[in-house]
Amino acid sequence: MENFTAAFRNYANFSGRATRTQFWMFFLIYLGIMIALYFLEGLIRLYFLIDIFSLALLIPTFSYGARRLHDTGRSGWWQLLLIIPILGPIILLVMLALPSKETAAAKFSPQTP
Repeated sequence: MENFTAAFRNYANFSGRATRTQFWMFFLIYLGIMIALYFLEGLIRLYFLIDIFSLALLIPTFSYGARRLHDTGRSGWWQLLLIIPILGPIILLVMLALPSKETAAAKFSPQTP
């Protein structure tokens, strides 16, 4: 839950890095809430809860995605691949799942035992 609330603390921070665990835990909680809202909408017949939730998390989701792409050594602008039907989201998914790249400072710093 810490990774999900961290999205709200840095909701407009498109710089920096987010680890693979941070991003995917955020996405998993986001998906779980979306599924719960889907069932809740069916029960109480209010068909705008998912829309409000998605709109509220639009900027935090893009900022977390940009930070994750920065961690893999890419620009956050790669999220524009979502515009391309079928192939774009698949390529972006692969990019988001790639392991983190080390920074130059981390490569040359002495490792502690």
